[in-house]
Amino acid sequence: MPVRHYVTARIIDGRALGAIIEKGLTNEAEAIEKRGRAPHLVVVIVGDDAASHVYVRNKQRACERIGIKSTRHDLPSTSNPSDLIDLVDNLNKDEGVDGILVQSPLPDGFDEISITEMIDPEKDVDGFHPVNLGRIVTGKVDGLLPCTPSAVIRMLESTGERLAGKKALVVGRSRIVGMPSALLLAQKGVDATVTISHSQSQDLRRLCLDSDIIVAAVGRPGMIKSDWVKKDAIVIDVGINRVEVDGASRLVGDVEKEASERASWVTPVPGGVGPMTIAMLMRNTIKAASDRI
Repeated sequence: MPVRHYVTARIIDGRALGAIIEKGLTNEAEAIEKRGRAPHLVVVIVGDDAASHVYVRNKQRACERIGIKSTRHDLPSTSNPSDLIDLVDNLNKDEGVDGILVQSPLPDGFDEISITEMIDPEKDVDGFHPVNLGRIVTGKVDGLLPCTPSAVIRMLESTGERLAGKKALVVGRSRIVGMPSALLLAQKGVDATVTISHSQSQDLRRLCLDSDIIVAAVGRPGMIKSDWVKKDAIVIDVGINRVEVDGASRLVGDVEKEASERASWVTPVPGGVGPMTIAMLMRNTIKAASDRI
């Protein structure tokens, strides 16, 4: 029987990479403040979703590290959509606000897409407004990019591997991660050959085994099996799923952990895409402020 030799994949450390990006943004924030005032990010959270409150606290801490003014508006879960609409409208008009982020998910009865479309595109630091998403389609990637997809690209670039011509598979087609990730991967300068897979795709295992890059963004723990990963592929695991293991709760990704025995590079969960997404949010806030001040 032939011997199978495994080499543990190198880790794309999102925390370390994010810290480097934040250091550069700190200098930019200082320069902006000297021109008039500190960059200002406003985060709106509706309801009591525990994970959302953790994410918002992490964003606030990043603002503190960089020198971005952070304001938080908490609306109770009993709020009407009109309460949120009025708040966003006021923030759009406020010249002292550079970035607006409405934390997802919103409670039942709220139309997230409509709320997103209300935000001034120049203050849309999530990068989800149709104007900002549409710019990617036209090849313009110098604006407010969606945070997680831009994090994916930065992490791939950090490996130093040649991406041009590589077969990239995006597992998931959401407007937040999957679709914009595919668009960014196909942009000139990255030049990957992109396939998008989803719930109706046939033979996902074959698609994975044929891919040099896998971006997993479906929110299903361990959906991508370790033996689906091509030898020396790069795996970007966007999934953050809480599961119970031996009576303890822990976070796992969409890709089985054992994939690191086959891949050349992997992102950890936690500590991978999550911290980099926050770094990209900070980057967007600095960009929005720089354009306004």
